[in-house]
Amino acid sequence: MSAAAAEQEAAAAAAAGESEDESEVLEESPCGRWQKRKEQVNQGNLPGLQSTFLAMDTEEGVEVVWNALQFTDKAAFKAHEEKIKTMFEQLVVVDHPNIVKVHKYWLDVKETMAQVIFITEYVSSGSLKQFLKKTKKNHKAMNARAWKRWCTQILSALSYLHSCQPPIIHGNLTSDTIFIQHNGLVKIGSVWHRVFASAIPAELRSPLRAEREEPRNLHFFPPEYGRVADGTAVDVFSFGMCALEMAVLEIQPNGDSCCVTEEAIERARHSLDDPNMREFILGCLLPNPDRRPTAHNLLFHRVLFEVHSLKLLAAHCFISNQYLMPENVVEEKTKALDLNMVMAEIQREGPRPPVQWRYSEVSFLELDKFLEDVRNGIYPLMNFATARPHALPGVTFPPAEDPQKAKTPTPEPFDVETRKVVQMQCSMEWSAEKRQRHRTIPGRWRLSLCTTASSVRMTARS
Repeated sequence: MSAAAAEQEAAAAAAAGESEDESEVLEESPCGRWQKRKEQVNQGNLPGLQSTFLAMDTEEGVEVVWNALQFTDKAAFKAHEEKIKTMFEQLVVVDHPNIVKVHKYWLDVKETMAQVIFITEYVSSGSLKQFLKKTKKNHKAMNARAWKRWCTQILSALSYLHSCQPPIIHGNLTSDTIFIQHNGLVKIGSVWHRVFASAIPAELRSPLRAEREEPRNLHFFPPEYGRVADGTAVDVFSFGMCALEMAVLEIQPNGDSCCVTEEAIERARHSLDDPNMREFILGCLLPNPDRRPTAHNLLFHRVLFEVHSLKLLAAHCFISNQYLMPENVVEEKTKALDLNMVMAEIQREGPRPPVQWRYSEVSFLELDKFLEDVRNGIYPLMNFATARPHALPGVTFPPAEDPQKAKTPTPEPFDVETRKVVQMQCSMEWSAEKRQRHRTIPGRWRLSLCTTASSVRMTARS
């Protein structure tokens, strides 16, 4: 064997050894579902965490992040234990396709210290900051369509958080805490730092680092930050700075300083060619927080609002019921269409001819891509609700993971019903004597609708 081949073999063996070491299980959750590995990760979930390790969800077969928040003052921790548990119970139920999910938590109290361990979703594709640097390195400009899709997803997440009761303020939104997956789905991490900082008492806050400790991220925080009571407008300003950075790929700091100055931000603003994009971003960056638009209103700005709500609703209905249709249903339907048929028409008064759209003008490849984006969560339906108060629960939730709990049993397999009713008949008869209507559906079930002067009830019997 040559020396070069021997070196390659030794390097491969060393890499395999390192891989085996990283996959070694260091610790298990009390229920046995989550297994902590050696490999450390940085997901931006919470600045100041003592440790964030890669872990495995043995039930779902996916990688997750094992976070540990440690408290050295055990007595102070015990005094506020119920408040901390309530806070985590609220975090676990927050659910949005564009927010890094908190799956589970439990307390680990030892003789000398206490810690809260919580499991979060793992996003492997890297941060927005990393993506923008790679794009600029390849001398590519930001694609306007991608910019709009990313802005829509970030705003959808912020709109969800701000509509909770009470509102959740992110307070740490930067290009380092936004993650982009390979399919174009955007996830916001570090959502819980502000929640932690406000909910954990002062004597327990020592593990938490201030959001503004990173000098390169100072420009993401609005002028009023730290001087007045924070509101949702803080997140809108931070989003506007993220949108500006996405549009220009990078806001260059001046000289050797790692801080981005006001002059650099001004140069980035003036470099925007699209007047709608410029107006959209400048509205988010207004110095007066009361004049900034809300995240929900920004979703309907003309620079972003591309997909009609009826089209989006139809796509979501299609995705929800796709199991009832063939896998290649779009392709099969297009084969049966006459492409010269008129799909829609607008009539005009007077001698002007109507405006017509034919099936030949529709790109079915783009339709397939749009349905795939909806399936991946890139166009959440909740964007278009006028009011969506999400009441965060109090103490009515399942308790934290019990260390004495037995390992989670494997669920029994069951068959999912995929059939649908294509035709149904029923007959209804009126009984004057009993003053009842009897409705009969041929087949397995018979429904009886009983009507009285004071109530209406429906019963079913086999």
